[in-house]
Amino acid sequence: MQIGVPKEIDPLETRCAMTPEAALKLVRRGASVVVEAGVGATCHFADEAYVEAGCRVEANRDAVLSASDIVLRVCKPLHEEVGKLKKGACHVSFLDPFNERELIGALTEHGVSAMSMEMVPRSTRAQKLDALSSQHSLAGYYMVLLAAERLGKALPMMMTPAGKIQPARVFVIGAGVAGLQAIATAKRLGARVEAFDTRPVVKTEVESIGAKFVEIDLGDTGQTDQGYAKELTDEQKAKQREGMKRHCAQSDIVITTAALFGRKAPIVIDADMVGAMRAGAVIVDYAAATGGNVEGSVLGEETDIDGVKVIGFANYPGHIAMDASRMYANNLTNLILEFWDDEEKTFVMKQDDEIIERCLITHGGALVNGMIRKAYGLTEVAAS
Repeated sequence: MQIGVPKEIDPLETRCAMTPEAALKLVRRGASVVVEAGVGATCHFADEAYVEAGCRVEANRDAVLSASDIVLRVCKPLHEEVGKLKKGACHVSFLDPFNERELIGALTEHGVSAMSMEMVPRSTRAQKLDALSSQHSLAGYYMVLLAAERLGKALPMMMTPAGKIQPARVFVIGAGVAGLQAIATAKRLGARVEAFDTRPVVKTEVESIGAKFVEIDLGDTGQTDQGYAKELTDEQKAKQREGMKRHCAQSDIVITTAALFGRKAPIVIDADMVGAMRAGAVIVDYAAATGGNVEGSVLGEETDIDGVKVIGFANYPGHIAMDASRMYANNLTNLILEFWDDEEKTFVMKQDDEIIERCLITHGGALVNGMIRKAYGLTEVAAS
């Protein structure tokens, strides 16, 4: 079975879907791995390293796409490249299936078995495949470093002959994977950290890594069965903003990580809250690519709003592409090897397995994922 890895062609994407170390694991299990020339150039993995790992380096991109039984990449494919995939091939990447109905339709029509890495279940068994968590964790770390570099003051308390420097105050909104890593990183750097989440259940986790959990009475909130925050009512959102405004006003750095799975990100920092912050403060909006958590943030830009710097980058993990690629490549490799038949040297599509059932979107010319079918308003039973 041939596994193909094309280069990422999005100019903002610096990660790659396969590293030489991960490729070696696949080769040792009997897979044939072909990578497009320069596949790891943006994150400093040379073609020679892939050759040493047993891969074949192919200069012709179309040849990689058309001859591979499994195609691995970070970003979703371009519509014009769907038709270049081998009939019946398995395509694995981030797909954003809730918002890419036209692309999902093209993959279905072409008979591609498309797997979406966003849809990997959050279960103990699937942890090693959970690409969202691996990338969120790195993003949480990077966002703190980014904010610290942009902030015109030190993070830790420092006693110097010239006087005492008070610790910077960091406020993290959203205590999921990215938020918890941001909290831990800010604490390691010596900042005074507070955190808020609509899910009271995460209070213990926040406090266990040394931050103060900000409690705002919003009534009944909770989380989904996959651990994501549920959307708040308009009344709850107003209470949340009022409660957070005081903490934002006291903070030097605010990091927002609030996201709703498969939906537009909610505004959690409005213009009034930004206006209450001191000049020189920094806000990092992790959700900028899905609509933004901060009113006034601009995707891909750093915006100055009355002296407050608002950062809305599109791809935070891509700023530490070497490790982000290593983690993502390991997630993909673990997915393949979880269902690898060592005798036949092939990937077995076990549709009745919980992991496959959750992340397989299209298969055999049909849209087979129940969650996506429901989101599209398709109630009839899909062909299998």
